[in-house]
Amino acid sequence: MRKVVGSLFQSLDGVIQAPGGPEEDQTGFTHGGWVYPWFDDSLDEPMGQIFARDYELLLGRRTYDIFAAYWPHNADQPIGEQFNRVRKHVVTSSQVPLAWNNSVRLAGDPVEAVANLKETEGPDLLIQGSSMLYHALLPAGLIDEIALITFPVMLGRGKRWYADDPATARSWSLVEQASSPNGVHFARFARTGEVLTGSFATKPPSQD
Repeated sequence: MRKVVGSLFQSLDGVIQAPGGPEEDQTGFTHGGWVYPWFDDSLDEPMGQIFARDYELLLGRRTYDIFAAYWPHNADQPIGEQFNRVRKHVVTSSQVPLAWNNSVRLAGDPVEAVANLKETEGPDLLIQGSSMLYHALLPAGLIDEIALITFPVMLGRGKRWYADDPATARSWSLVEQASSPNGVHFARFARTGEVLTGSFATKPPSQD
């Protein structure tokens, strides 16, 4: 079975909206490009491992349109060459044609469509951006790994990758981590199971 792997740039308060530049989102979000001042090459190695193994992209329609407008014209960059080459699975209800080469529409219920896709032969499925996919797939237990690249900034508002849904409750185990000198933290987690609980409360005194 294929794995679904998420990879996210997030702020300390979980916002993932428009990290790369103001042009990524025209919905009134005022902090587009918030990743840029913190980015350096110290995390190239752990982040590069995400793209080093075979993968196909799993995208929501909005992220797909952003990528399709940029990466075909920047194929000289290593990640651009990969994104242009690999298959792109796009969760969308739109009937607008997918013009980017090697793109496939996943129609219907996103949970059912992705669950069926996981059962097929092929490499792992890598989510980029696509916050609404997390809202659908996390409660269904369909995301197997998450790589979080957390930047030392709080944005206060914006699209977050997790929804307020009790069905998302589960435990994750740390696979690897790294940090940059200016406070950017990379951590990759694998889904494990139910949330474990306990108590630090002291036992009542003995009656003896």
